[in-house]
Amino acid sequence: MEGARRPGRWLALSVLVLAVLLVAVDATVLGLATPFLSEDLKPSGTQLLWIGDVYSFVIAGLLVSMGSLGDRIGRKKLLLTGAAAFGAVSLLNAYATSPEMMIVARALLGVAGATLMPSTLALIRNLFHDPRERSLAIGVWGAMASAGAAVGPVVGGFLLEHFWWGSVFLINLPVMAVLVVVGVKLLPESKNPAPGPWDLPSVVLSLVGMIGVVYAIKELASEGPTAAAALAAVLGLGGLTWFVRRQLTLPTPLLDMRLFRDRGLSAAVVADLLTVLGLSGLVFFLSQFFQLVQGRAPLEAGLAELPAAVGAVVAGLIAGRAARRYSVRAVVAGGLAAIGLALAALTTLGQTTGYPLLGASLLVVGTGAGFAFTVTADVILSSVPKEQAGAASAVSETAYELGAALGIALLGSIVTGVYRDFTTPAGVPSDASAAAHESLGGAVEAAAGLAPERAEALVSAAQDAFVDGLRIASGIGAAVLLATAVAAWFLLKGQKLGEGDGH
Repeated sequence: MEGARRPGRWLALSVLVLAVLLVAVDATVLGLATPFLSEDLKPSGTQLLWIGDVYSFVIAGLLVSMGSLGDRIGRKKLLLTGAAAFGAVSLLNAYATSPEMMIVARALLGVAGATLMPSTLALIRNLFHDPRERSLAIGVWGAMASAGAAVGPVVGGFLLEHFWWGSVFLINLPVMAVLVVVGVKLLPESKNPAPGPWDLPSVVLSLVGMIGVVYAIKELASEGPTAAAALAAVLGLGGLTWFVRRQLTLPTPLLDMRLFRDRGLSAAVVADLLTVLGLSGLVFFLSQFFQLVQGRAPLEAGLAELPAAVGAVVAGLIAGRAARRYSVRAVVAGGLAAIGLALAALTTLGQTTGYPLLGASLLVVGTGAGFAFTVTADVILSSVPKEQAGAASAVSETAYELGAALGIALLGSIVTGVYRDFTTPAGVPSDASAAAHESLGGAVEAAAGLAPERAEALVSAAQDAFVDGLRIASGIGAAVLLATAVAAWFLLKGQKLGEGDGH
């Protein structure tokens, strides 16, 4: 369609995909480093959750603003600036010396990450004009986003066996350097020709709203109904309500809320969110299960999670074709149902569960996520005018990041809530017991200072409790995803991918 850009567009895509891969790897690579980081920085249980989650929170809070900023100042400019910042802040993460510094460094990495994700998807919209080609390009992009989340543990495992935990952040530097150098030459600049001003109050409202809501969910699930949870919920919902009302009155809003009148787009966003919730929650907890319950080394634990990445990549690449051949609703609902069924299988999990069940569950979750995530991203992008590609990409991305944060927060809080109730075996000193109740990593560490039979009793009780929590979280996750699959089947009725596909 647009001949001038043909020769370099697939090469340009490979550069964009590199950025997506890294941002996704960074969301899960920390799962494996957690035991090492705990030993070194000695964070409390709450600080540890913040270290794990603040990156996704900040990305989720800023994506819409950054997508809209890219539409205004130029997506290429925003992408390359963000890539340079991502590399620089990675250094700060690698050499953090306290839990507080680590939380701040992860938050700053989130700010940089938020500039990368929407720009990549919006640039794909502008590089590929033919809908079939665009579907394939989004498939590659989606495959990398899902694969990154699953490859994180493998990369992390390899590095942790050879270097110290900070090395999991240093891998970002060479990749971002390549992205900037190649991106300057290959990527076309694109922006909204008539953008209007960037509304700063809207930016603040979306950030406060997103972080407030996610924090409230986290707090509620781990501590029960507390004053802090109530305050955060009120603040978050208030911020988001105000944000929506403000968008409806602005002549050029940060995010055009009228887009959500499209039933297909709204359903795609929800499906997107819950797909990633299932995938990221599972990958995060199985990392700990493989290491701390089944005693695998970090690299072995990472490799054990590889089927999720394989499933995601293969499904991502064929998702567009499958959706055109069968239907959008069949592929999305089928993907969601697959994740739900795999989570349901994990309700039978025990400490000695063999790898075939775990590997098969991960493969099915990855495949389901690859199908659902790729097709929903395509639906979201193709249902808006090209000028708003950044804002639409940001909606898709926000769903992704929010799903990742909620997967770890919600499922994690269920696991933690069940875990903390375990009974300490007789004869274990109170300080060791307190450390053991903070986290499973804490229990393994506390047991190191005890007599062998007491240590074994403590670790065994803690592992039992962790597995109980994992089973309950899997059951709840399965119910949510199966219900969403049914809803998606009805809500996506009649939805098609872009024209020019022979329909």
